[in-house]
Amino acid sequence: MAELVKVPYPEEERKELEKLDEKPAKKKLAAGFFSEHPLARWIAATLGLALILGGSVAWRYYAVRESTDDAQIDGHIDPISARISGTVEKVHFDDNQLVQAGTLLIELDPKDYQVAVDRAQADLANAQASAIAANVGVPLTTTTSSSELVAADAAVSAADREVTTAQARVQEAQANYTKAASDLKRMEQLVQKDEISRQQFDAAVASASAARATLDGATASVAGAEQRAAQARAQAAAAKTVPEQIRMTQARAGAAAADVQKYKATLEQTDLNLKYTRIYAPVTGVLSKRSVEPGQVIQPGQPLFSVVNLDDTWVTANFKETQLKGMHPGQKVSIKVDAYGRTYTGSIESIGGATGARFSVLPPENATGNYVKVVQRVPVRIRFDKGQDPEHLLRPGMSVEPTVLIQ
Repeated sequence: MAELVKVPYPEEERKELEKLDEKPAKKKLAAGFFSEHPLARWIAATLGLALILGGSVAWRYYAVRESTDDAQIDGHIDPISARISGTVEKVHFDDNQLVQAGTLLIELDPKDYQVAVDRAQADLANAQASAIAANVGVPLTTTTSSSELVAADAAVSAADREVTTAQARVQEAQANYTKAASDLKRMEQLVQKDEISRQQFDAAVASASAARATLDGATASVAGAEQRAAQARAQAAAAKTVPEQIRMTQARAGAAAADVQKYKATLEQTDLNLKYTRIYAPVTGVLSKRSVEPGQVIQPGQPLFSVVNLDDTWVTANFKETQLKGMHPGQKVSIKVDAYGRTYTGSIESIGGATGARFSVLPPENATGNYVKVVQRVPVRIRFDKGQDPEHLLRPGMSVEPTVLIQ
């Protein structure tokens, strides 16, 4: 009988056969383990169910929350600067000291500004006196000028009447002279015939001469009356400038009143400058960045202190744009502060109008074609709930980690 020759399998086929031999062995081993330890089956099932439940709970928890570690506490930092130039006399506080709003911080030398106030007060008093005099002159000028105008008109009327009277006398004298001349002519004829005496003729001649003299006198009176009437009219014409004189006086009074207002404004400005020699804290907070010393000469606008207002702080959280889908103002936020390991509460106050990149010094320009899509971040302002920081432990610049409950 021929012997069987054992032919070696190729390496790949050998490995496959080994795997086939191992599977039933493993199944038998597992079945044997669970048959020997029946409680292990329940433990394994319980662990699997716990993992499923835990994963479900974790997913439900994080699905309604959005958080970021790119967040800091912000607050108002109020600069304190001088509004006038001057020499510093006293500095009452130093860095890191808490001050209340209205606390005197710095005193400047007030002497120059006090002198300016005194000079402004003197100028104002002088202007007020001038205004009083100008105002008194207005009714006085009005009354005097009006009286002169009335008197001038009356003089013109009187002169016109005098001219009329003189002209009437001329007419009367002319009539008397005409009658006397006619009588004299008749007397000449009668005296030549010796019908009247020479004495009567001489009387007629004298009467005619007297009538002629009266006529000449009346004519001269008319000329004088007309001259006086012309003078009266000239005076009346001069008196008719009364409205202009009154307006000029009123204008001087108005200018004096304007000077009073000008010097009042100057006095108010000098009073303000004197008050500005004392510099007060605008808000309650902690002083920082002191840059002033006694004896130093300062200029308007020069920074002297900064005040960090600890009563008004908030969180600026830079969330990814993909996290904003369910966010809106009013949602509750838990805020973990890294410095203290404490969690505060708050709410979303507002969402920024643009991404942070748009406010950078050199915003990205994608029009060149070198475009790489990067998830942008949008600043979200979160306001702390009131009453959580009575000791003012929260300081601007501290790192926090806010978590927003979006549902």
